Amino acid sequence: MDARGRSRRTAARSRRAPVHSGERSAAFAGNRIAIEAVSPLIDCGRFRAKGIVGQRFVVEADIFCDGHGQIGAALLVRKAGQTSWQQLPMRLVENDRWRGAAVFDAVGGHEFSLVAWRDAFATWQDEVAKKHAAGLPITLELEEGRLLVEQVLADQQAGARVDKTALRALVAALKTASGDGDMFATLMSGSATDLMRRLARRDDLSELERPVSVWIDRDKAMFSAWYELFPRSTSLSLERHGTFDDVIERLGYVHDLGFDVLYLPPVHPIGRVNRKGRNNSLAPYAIGAAEGGHDAIHPELGDFDSFKRLVAAAGEHGIEIALDFAIQCSPDHPWIKQHPEWFSWRPDGTIRFAENPPKKYEDIVNVHFYGAAMPSLWLELRDVVMFWVAHGIRIFRVDNPHTKPLPFWEWLIDEVRGRHPDVIFLAEAFTRPKMMRRLAKIGFSQSYTYFTWRNTKQELTAYLSELTGGDGPYVMRPNFFVNTPDINPVFLQTSGRAGYRTRALLAASLSPAWGMYNGFEICEGAALPGKEEYLDSEKYQLRAWDFDRPGHIKDDIRFVNRIRQEHPALQQLAGLRFYNAWNDNILYYAKFTADLADFVLFAVNLDPHQPQGAAIEAPLWEFGLPDNATIEGRDLVTGVDFSWQGKTQHVWLTPEERPYAVWALYNPATARR
Repeated sequence: MDARGRSRRTAARSRRAPVHSGERSAAFAGNRIAIEAVSPLIDCGRFRAKGIVGQRFVVEADIFCDGHGQIGAALLVRKAGQTSWQQLPMRLVENDRWRGAAVFDAVGGHEFSLVAWRDAFATWQDEVAKKHAAGLPITLELEEGRLLVEQVLADQQAGARVDKTALRALVAALKTASGDGDMFATLMSGSATDLMRRLARRDDLSELERPVSVWIDRDKAMFSAWYELFPRSTSLSLERHGTFDDVIERLGYVHDLGFDVLYLPPVHPIGRVNRKGRNNSLAPYAIGAAEGGHDAIHPELGDFDSFKRLVAAAGEHGIEIALDFAIQCSPDHPWIKQHPEWFSWRPDGTIRFAENPPKKYEDIVNVHFYGAAMPSLWLELRDVVMFWVAHGIRIFRVDNPHTKPLPFWEWLIDEVRGRHPDVIFLAEAFTRPKMMRRLAKIGFSQSYTYFTWRNTKQELTAYLSELTGGDGPYVMRPNFFVNTPDINPVFLQTSGRAGYRTRALLAASLSPAWGMYNGFEICEGAALPGKEEYLDSEKYQLRAWDFDRPGHIKDDIRFVNRIRQEHPALQQLAGLRFYNAWNDNILYYAKFTADLADFVLFAVNLDPHQPQGAAIEAPLWEFGLPDNATIEGRDLVTGVDFSWQGKTQHVWLTPEERPYAVWALYNPATARR
């Protein structure tokens, strides 16, 4: 074979042979320490995990390495767009599971990463401690420890870093140590351990493959109390349409009840074509008329000057105004003439009404989001939101978002937050669980839930465990509305006053965000027969409410909103635990902070008609106390302090006098309040 043939054959072998270069082996040698099962990590990082400014954001991961050496790990956090990281310690929890926590101090986009390394000094401490405990000679090992410290000092001097004074002092102490015992004590001291943990070289430093994105909201995205009313009924008279100035007159009432968000249904002009009448004779009202559309105000409510006064007056009461963002139009909405390409038309040239067979809503037409509607419709809807943001609105309750494209919402929310990261979006989506969760993942700050239809002990326990378990708190923040203008729950139709009291307490204590539609406080439950709808619904007619009529539960609502403000445990989704009450009609649970400095117990009678009692267990074990210990607390309903002796206690709850009990337990390890 000639040289040319041998060359071709050698080249062919090279192409077939695997490449085992030194560079490739070095690449494999990196990230020696395994970092996996990171939490929170939403859909492999596709979506941002949620957090709240000023609250602990807990990160966990499985972190481990070959061999028996000790490792260290740290949580890295930074604001999106920054290049430098803040480093925070992580600790081993159990079974290679590590945990760290960050507190973000600004609203907006952030990210975290994880690093881990082999800790030579910690490994040395572990090994020499075992030998010392076994009575083995450790003179040579102590010399190895001294050399590790001197190497760190040399590294510090070469890098001109801080802490050289402390390191020099440690080296000097080791050189003057009087024997092995003194040197051992010095090397095992807390000061030496802390110094070496912070400054020692990190061998085999490994890092998470890519940072994890986080979105941090202001606290009201987690903790808020919503009150809903129709401005047109705030005159409290059937003879006069309410105005924004009438709403201003109601702000003191809303504030007195303890609410900090006042939600107004659409304030825009209402269509005249096919407008519906009393008791929803055909279908709901729709947005838009000759006076304008989504960027206009219904003339009978007022103008933009009066709206500005309302927003300012609400702020003086510590209340934010939330507006409804409903993407639906009346047949006489200005958009239909201006942008016919945004709507669907039938073969006969008529516009297609909204339908949910067999229902047909003749006063509503829906836009479509693709085809000729892109991108002009998307931009217009974004600008509608931005228009109201410019008028002082930072909270939007979004109507039926599950009936609009998910990519649209993800885009719109990102566009709005890019300019105004403090804007909050509440998803009103009573739909399938996976769709509700997806809406939360793509950016909605809060979500309506199935709480309205969870009444039994088993239902409530299972549903709250679902919402608060796993990565739930980092994805979907529930807002527990006890009723809405569209939902008059069957339970409330038949429960009497006791049912209203307990549902308010459950909503306000189980979720950091809760809400109610006016009329709930006066136990208004008159229903259309066989339906979860209100008789004489305020959606279709003016109502003149008597909020002082006998049987109201305003004191209960003030109470639940007051204890929510006083107890940090009720301002978070985490820290919920259900306990045994040996009666299926009594729900018994606690909300507590991570350090147990705030610990609140609840017992609720779920039977609105009959007294119920049960043996319960005081959760002494949560505080590390034996079953026969004594714990002190306060009855938050009566304000009376008490002591419980022993684990077994009893509760008796009656529908009218005491349908629920609330106790704060004082942690013996902390100062009493």
